[in-house]
Amino acid sequence: MLWLLMTTGKCNLVCDYCGGSFPRDVVSWSVKYDISKLKSTIETRDRSPTVIFYGGEPLMNPKFIMKTMDSLNATRWGVQTNGTAVRMLPESYWKRMNVALLSIDGREQITDKHRGKGIYKRVVENASYLKSLGVETIARMAVTMDSDIYEEVKHLVELGVFDKIHWQLNVIWSERWDFENWAEKSYLPGLEKLMDIFMQNLSQGILIKIIPFLGVISAHFTGGYRGSPCGAGYSSITVTPEGRVLSCPIAVREKWAELGTVNEFRLLEDPLPDYCKTCDVKKYCGGRCLYASNEKYWGEEGFQLVDSVTKKYLRMVISKLPEIEKLIDEGVISKSSLIYDPVQDSTEVIP
Repeated sequence: MLWLLMTTGKCNLVCDYCGGSFPRDVVSWSVKYDISKLKSTIETRDRSPTVIFYGGEPLMNPKFIMKTMDSLNATRWGVQTNGTAVRMLPESYWKRMNVALLSIDGREQITDKHRGKGIYKRVVENASYLKSLGVETIARMAVTMDSDIYEEVKHLVELGVFDKIHWQLNVIWSERWDFENWAEKSYLPGLEKLMDIFMQNLSQGILIKIIPFLGVISAHFTGGYRGSPCGAGYSSITVTPEGRVLSCPIAVREKWAELGTVNEFRLLEDPLPDYCKTCDVKKYCGGRCLYASNEKYWGEEGFQLVDSVTKKYLRMVISKLPEIEKLIDEGVISKSSLIYDPVQDSTEVIP
């Protein structure tokens, strides 16, 4: 199970996707619960916990990270960070980390436009540092109308400092933009070109770990996702600094997301939305995003629009499955290398 521990609601950046820190009365800037209660809960409920530190910017509270790592026994440790404050955590703790997810949107001009001048270079430098310590690095991209998905992902692949790449479409927090036109003219054609590169490499036995491709391929071989692939609410929970337990880490204000407290909470028994239960691609998608399906910030029409683009991307990947199965049969690539559990990395399969 995945335990996302919010260390603080504070952030040291003001990216235009989310606007920076949470108000203190929404998400506390310091942890209010006793770590011993968390330790007892995890030990009681989970024999193989994955613990990922989350924020705000989690590295704004390095003391909590250190105390937690010294107190708990986790199978897997990680951090989701904007990548600018990496040196605030001592190297000895980084060497115990399995994975670091760093926010970077692709090329320098795109990243700096939305996250701040000089951010790209700091993130790349820190990703290289973490990789040198043996930490697996994952690029977390936010993708919007400025993004050329082909160029941004290709750039991050070629940098060589990220082991895996995933992205989220900026269709949850922002005001409505011309998503449909962008998707048809830029995003979907860009994905086609990325898929071609992915398949060309796969045919040579090389796996480029582009998670929105890999996660769908994995679902084909493992039976698929019974809810959002990130595990929101059923195999992944978020603990806020106040000790609330949420199904989704971004749903800090929404009552529907509250599952209980660090002392006692429930999991979602049926995480797949009703409207998804007759969908022909449900096992690959799992209902997409729990937050998006509950909030529908762009309204029902906007939600369905994003869904339609999602289905086009999914069918594009699914169409390659016969070719992938042939490569497995021929011994070019192993099936085991294509099995991927996003919960272990706290990643998003479906953008």
